[in-house]
Amino acid sequence: MQFNQERVLERLIEMIKIDSVSYKEGPMTDYLQKYFEDRGYEVYRDEAGKAIGGDHSGNLLIHIGGDMEGEGICLNAHQDTVEPGIGIEPVFENGILKSKGDTILAADDKSGIAMMMEILDQLKETGTPHRDLWFLFTICEENGMHGAKNFDYSKLPVKNIFALDGAGKVSGRLLKSGAGKDALEITFHGKMAHGGIEPEKGINAIAVAASAISRIKFGRIDPETTSNIGRIEGGGATNIVTDKVTFTCEVRSHTQEQIQAQVDLIVKACQDAAAEFGATVDIDIDHFCPPHKPDLNSFMHRTMVKLLQDAGYTIEYGVSNGSGDSNIFSGKGFQCSGITTGMFDVHTTNEYLDMEEFGKAYNLVWRALTENVVD
Repeated sequence: MQFNQERVLERLIEMIKIDSVSYKEGPMTDYLQKYFEDRGYEVYRDEAGKAIGGDHSGNLLIHIGGDMEGEGICLNAHQDTVEPGIGIEPVFENGILKSKGDTILAADDKSGIAMMMEILDQLKETGTPHRDLWFLFTICEENGMHGAKNFDYSKLPVKNIFALDGAGKVSGRLLKSGAGKDALEITFHGKMAHGGIEPEKGINAIAVAASAISRIKFGRIDPETTSNIGRIEGGGATNIVTDKVTFTCEVRSHTQEQIQAQVDLIVKACQDAAAEFGATVDIDIDHFCPPHKPDLNSFMHRTMVKLLQDAGYTIEYGVSNGSGDSNIFSGKGFQCSGITTGMFDVHTTNEYLDMEEFGKAYNLVWRALTENVVD
């Protein structure tokens, strides 16, 4: 199915000019709600923005009743963008949409939103039979998937979620595993004293933290597991024994058991160091997101394999140590897949959208929604 490029570009440019950085997606939420309500659809809007300390933004869910037998599909895209994402001026030339160069483009993920809108327009204009559909627009994906974490999944009575939030060229590469992550904040409490007159009366929290960190392996732990220390802070004047130091770190891997094993090692190292110095330690563990393990026998996955093979792509399986809304969906029991929208160099001022690749992806998604490509 050929998409209407002029309409897609017009809509994309309109949306790109709506500032919607994470926690401040309210204007974008308002725009999408009005768009679908003006077309007669009932829109479910939650208050996730307020729940996460943002503005009046919220996750949106729209049901588009189908007239085809078979499993329903929920298409997903996120409303928020990264910085610098204020005052974007999009420019289109030679099949490429980009920004003037001092901001991101926001193709991530407004290209996914535009694809969903165009699919709906084409379905209505052509009268093509299609599956039962849901459109789910989440907030704050870029800053912790907080929209997906705060969505009421009882509102979504379908088990297949297809994310339009990928970068790069359309290819036969499929994800067989996405890493989960635990994030840790560790605070050592020592004892303050004068560093020049009576340091022996103090317990230096910096020394405790240094001892703990020296016992922990960071970096590549094994082929599937990584760990990284991100920030350390504390202390003041050189004549004061520091009584408090905090550091943050993370662990990523492809099973929760692998994550927990490394977290346990970090916890033990910190507790042992605190005990040796006579300090105490507080450890806060955030189960940031679960691993994402697609079921390779699921309807959603088999559909993608068949579509890509029909288009001439060779299927290759890979793993990712990144994370996104699909990790949260997968952890809630949904079967997830996804596809690029033709965006490149995302999260940079060089970001651009290749409309030819957009069209290739559009055709694959169209077939997934309007054909029974697998039994």
